Amino acid sequence: MAAAIKETVSNLVGKLQPHAEPALPEPSAEDFQKLQQKYTEAGQGQVFAFVDELQPTEKTQLYHQLTNFDPTRVNELAEKALSPAAAPEGPPTLEPLPDVALASILDSDPKDIQQWYDAGLKAVSENKVAVVLMAGGQGTRLGSSDPKGCFDIGLPSHKSLFQIQGERIAKLQLLAQKVSGKEAVIPWYVMTSGPTRKPTEDFFQKNNYFGLSKDNVIIFEQGVLPCISNEGKILLESKSKAAVAPDGNGGIYQALVTSGVRENMRNRGIQHIHTYCVDNCLVKVADPVFIGFAAAKDVDIATKVVRKRNATESVGLILQKNGKPDVVEYSEIDQETAEAKDPKQPDVLKFRAANIVNHYYSFRFLESIETWSHKLPHHVARKKIPCIKPENGEAFKPEKPNGIKLEQFVFDVFPLTPLDKFASIEVRREDEFSPLKNAKGTGEDDPDTSKRDIMEQGKRWIEKAGGVIVTEGQSVGVEVSPLISYGGEGLEFLKGREIKAPAAVEKEE
Repeated sequence: MAAAIKETVSNLVGKLQPHAEPALPEPSAEDFQKLQQKYTEAGQGQVFAFVDELQPTEKTQLYHQLTNFDPTRVNELAEKALSPAAAPEGPPTLEPLPDVALASILDSDPKDIQQWYDAGLKAVSENKVAVVLMAGGQGTRLGSSDPKGCFDIGLPSHKSLFQIQGERIAKLQLLAQKVSGKEAVIPWYVMTSGPTRKPTEDFFQKNNYFGLSKDNVIIFEQGVLPCISNEGKILLESKSKAAVAPDGNGGIYQALVTSGVRENMRNRGIQHIHTYCVDNCLVKVADPVFIGFAAAKDVDIATKVVRKRNATESVGLILQKNGKPDVVEYSEIDQETAEAKDPKQPDVLKFRAANIVNHYYSFRFLESIETWSHKLPHHVARKKIPCIKPENGEAFKPEKPNGIKLEQFVFDVFPLTPLDKFASIEVRREDEFSPLKNAKGTGEDDPDTSKRDIMEQGKRWIEKAGGVIVTEGQSVGVEVSPLISYGGEGLEFLKGREIKAPAAVEKEE
């Protein structure tokens, strides 16, 4: 397996050069026959049903697509998905993570937070920190076909999510440079999907990589898995192409290997990796406090959480499940458990650590991907999958689910992690979490709430620095450019100044 992955990396990476579409080499008749035989022996020969009708370029396309999959492995996944093992009897044992694995920005000693920040910034200054952005989604629910990271949430500056995050990296590099006196580099690895890779590359190029060095922005692509019929057969999208779907955000682990990203990290001497989702406009990219906290705990995985608003909020929770770190969805928790109070802090919920998909990994952990990636489960999504009928090639648009898409979740690896190598830190929701999920006007997790949260954060920062916000009517806050302040620091020049809202502070004057 490891040798195969290594060969894939060598063949596919091209040393992480920008994505191109070279002509695919035509397979020999012998190689094509061997592949067809392999699928036929696995009971998946239907993917070659129309091979005699295909043009040479179509045959080549089919060959190269199908060489990416192992039909025997596909059968194993399909069998597990369609005939899942019986669930364990009785409810799981749920407990919060042990105290030794926890910290909270809300009530930690400020000295501890400062120590974590200093240690994290030192790691950045030593070029030991990298960022992996999960950006495979399109803005379909936002009314856009572009990658979600390209979306303009309506700030006065009209910056996209990509630009906001890129500028935070640029600012943090400058803060770290002041510590060491040397140039600091935070490589930014952007994981896309098939539909979003090219437009993401184009967007970054058009915007000059938001002031970052092109060599330190690496765009790669997550994998795909075949779509399976309810009978366990690989579906065909066309006569020369199998139907496929992205393998979920849990595909990040395999993609780090097959894309060459992990090798690139190794060559750079990376030790700490911050991973997050593109739709969070408040994300503190490569947050030194988070890096320093995880490094101090010497863990392989750490995660940021926010405090659950109330017992009924529909969020997944990070906790211990049967003695292992895990994420439990709100639908899996009964009312009594959801409403339970913390015996140490009776005014807060016992289970309150809301998952925001904001994680830390040690590089040593990513070096061991081959030893555990095959253990990650595949989750089933039953879907209406347009396809062609293998018996006659006719297009088929189903009216009810006719198959399944298989995906992995990024947190599937948590239960495989020893409890003493896992930690969690609670952060302020208003400072670090504002997801963009819904169309404008929804009133929750939409462009308006994202804009509001950034503007209100800027208002808090400026007022703390001694600035005066002047508003007419409803308060709308101020946008503070990440190039001016990463986390509220460096705004002393605004002391005593009046700023009319809404406004954007883009430079120090």
